[in-house]
Amino acid sequence: MKKSLYLIAALTVFGAAMAVAQPRAIGGRLGAFEGFSYQHGFGESNMLELEVGWSVNGRLSNGNGTMWGHNFQLAATYDWIDPFGANFSNVWEHKGMWHWYMGVGAAAGYGWHAFTAGGNGSLNWGFVGAAGRVGVEYDFWFPLQLSVDYRPTLGLGLADNGTGGAQGGLYWEMTSISLGVRYKF
Repeated sequence: MKKSLYLIAALTVFGAAMAVAQPRAIGGRLGAFEGFSYQHGFGESNMLELEVGWSVNGRLSNGNGTMWGHNFQLAATYDWIDPFGANFSNVWEHKGMWHWYMGVGAAAGYGWHAFTAGGNGSLNWGFVGAAGRVGVEYDFWFPLQLSVDYRPTLGLGLADNGTGGAQGGLYWEMTSISLGVRYKF
């Protein structure tokens, strides 16, 4: 019993040390998605990116046509860094490092004052769905990271139908190219 407690304590300390030792970055994204992002690395080949902010190009299609407008979003993607062994750091590397990454995850959001083809600008809507990501980043030799990525979202939504009820539909956002600027720590 005593050995089991020592083993559990050792594994807990080791796990906490590994969680703290992973590279992290925090910053913002500008473009079709504007907001804050946090990256947490898992070794050298994986990372989790969490985002909160607003999107300018979300669309929801249902029986009333297509709505579009700004929406508040939360998103998380699990990304693979330099997947398939493709690394171009040794080609363009000066003092920092280049990486490309791709991943999948989930997104959810809420939009207000959406516009329809008929010009109605007072409809509210929400969505939940899958998110993808592909991008390239440059890690400087000082704690700064710049990235450009594309994060499309596809999911199911629920919107006002204009008469006080709600109607389901398909949500998509396929124009989310953004520039990221992050502080690495």
